[in-house]
Amino acid sequence: MLIVDSQVHIWENRKMASHHRQVPTYSKDDLLEEMDAAGVDAAIICPPASLFEVNDLAVEAAQAHPDRLAVMAWFPLDEPQARERARTWKDRPGVYGYRWAMNQPNQRMWWRDGTMEWLWPLAEREGIPLAFLVNENMAALGEVAARHPNLKLIIDHIGRISNTKDDAAFATLGDMLALARYPNVAVKLSGAPSYSSARYPWRNIHDYLKRIVDAFGPARCFWGTDITRMPCSYRECVTMFTEEMPWLKGRDLELVMGRALCDWIGWNLPDEK
Repeated sequence: MLIVDSQVHIWENRKMASHHRQVPTYSKDDLLEEMDAAGVDAAIICPPASLFEVNDLAVEAAQAHPDRLAVMAWFPLDEPQARERARTWKDRPGVYGYRWAMNQPNQRMWWRDGTMEWLWPLAEREGIPLAFLVNENMAALGEVAARHPNLKLIIDHIGRISNTKDDAAFATLGDMLALARYPNVAVKLSGAPSYSSARYPWRNIHDYLKRIVDAFGPARCFWGTDITRMPCSYRECVTMFTEEMPWLKGRDLELVMGRALCDWIGWNLPDEK
């Protein structure tokens, strides 16, 4: 079974946010070593929202390992160069889309103030998948999905409330499930262990995950980790899904664990590696 992580970070001689590992460098080699140990075949590098310059590092990693690493790049959306980058960065080696964290107060307003209105038709026309940490803007994303039905949109990190756990983390789940009616909206099931205060295999959130997969379907649900902020091993992130959820099996499991993500972004990896 092909296993593809929908979100990881790498960085070099930089300081990451405090909820990530506090090491000066987490290189592609560090990542690949952990992936090998966990049985993860491939991964999407999402350059950290605070470190613009590591886009180049991610592209270099994907160029060196095109069958194992790909990139969803980011750039400031409110700068004059944004439109040119949106048009041209998709042609960089290994770049399969763009991803924004949108976690600053001014950025959260971009959904409503017109800052991103130019992006939707451009990405739809060019076939560029977009991913976002949506926060409280689920309804706004739904409006975009309705107006641009050929634009592929991905909700980051299960669409959950940052810095919350257990039932509190899923208090707004209904807002996200309402978007399942749009066939151009998908969900990363990334970082699941971080939303539970329980121990492995974090059974108290399994029902929530099942509701998401049931609503969106396995072809629009993408397993992932954001491993450098996980409170557990990489392997446990994998086996939480592959061994501890009896309702997720067969082709549905294969889709969630990697096939669906590859199909969504157009990364042509074989089912068996």
